[in-house]
Amino acid sequence: MSSRLEQYSSSEAEGRVEKLIMKTKVIKLNPDFPEEAFLDEAATVLRNGGLVVFPTETVYGIAVNMLNHDTMTKLHEIKKRPKDKPFSVHIADFDSLKQLGIALSNDAKRVAKRFWPGPLTLVAFNNNKEKIGLRMPDNKIAFLLIKKAGVPVAAPSANMSGNKAPVSAEEALAEMDGHVDIILDGGRTKIGIESTVMDVTEKPFKILREGALPAKDALTDYTFLFVCTGNSCRSVMAKALMEKLIKESGISDKVRVDSAGTSTFAGIGAAPNTVSVLKEEGIDVSGHRGENINKDILKRSDIIFVMEKFHKDVIINMMPEIKDKVRLLKEGADILDPIGKSVEEYKNVLGVIKQEVENIFLEIFKEEKNR
Repeated sequence: MSSRLEQYSSSEAEGRVEKLIMKTKVIKLNPDFPEEAFLDEAATVLRNGGLVVFPTETVYGIAVNMLNHDTMTKLHEIKKRPKDKPFSVHIADFDSLKQLGIALSNDAKRVAKRFWPGPLTLVAFNNNKEKIGLRMPDNKIAFLLIKKAGVPVAAPSANMSGNKAPVSAEEALAEMDGHVDIILDGGRTKIGIESTVMDVTEKPFKILREGALPAKDALTDYTFLFVCTGNSCRSVMAKALMEKLIKESGISDKVRVDSAGTSTFAGIGAAPNTVSVLKEEGIDVSGHRGENINKDILKRSDIIFVMEKFHKDVIINMMPEIKDKVRLLKEGADILDPIGKSVEEYKNVLGVIKQEVENIFLEIFKEEKNR
């Protein structure tokens, strides 16, 4: 059960006149099921011009109402940041972009949909052609606080200039005691590294700071995911064939290809017949290690190709919101599993997959060239 921790205040050393400063309240929350009443209290303080420290998946931040001039001035003073240098804005959903006057390009939208919510800050233009940092944190407390506040939220890290960004409420309190109204204690942050910052105001996009998200992943233009059952036969073939086409086209640095299974043993190798038939194509998959589908790999993929309809059903059941980017590799038909069958059957399956992968490659990258 959640409980309020002791209220903290600061005073001058013994023998000196006590200096009256703000009292900082620390509220401990269950990170998975944060109490609504405490969040409502914090959101009200935030909306009315108070400063609230809150957890994200990366580090703890200070949330303030961007519409409150006095509060923004105070935040600049606390962070020792010039007033002409804006703070990033934290949002709870994509609808907030329109409210902020942000219109992301199609390429920037694709990046945002791939990694948000998550540890990526995008720098974009608003309607006034001013650059603004945008972040959608992957943390339930952060999401609910921002949503309940109902105002634009500026949120830099909760540390004094030059100090390490805090990854726990205790570290945040050591930095901000007496400077903020409330600290929401959601435990230690999941990642503990600041977000990666990428400028998407012009192409090519530029990494301004590499953080929790590797720069290579952030800068990838397109991510494919091939899914079968065991991630040892069909999806391995599709991934290997697509990677070969990408390499031959000289776009390996722009495209990522993954494979996964709906029901596999993590770390399993490719089936011997898979290794054999791909070797005849000049492809070595002896180092392949299987992986199960998970929300992270599904979210970061731009398009997900499955071998059978039931794979699609499994994925949509796991993440209904991504249903529009899941499709059968062979339109209107299943590509059946060759596991346990002859090498000739593997060759037949490889032939079908090869044709479909080539069609997809031409379809997608022809569209990209015409954009």
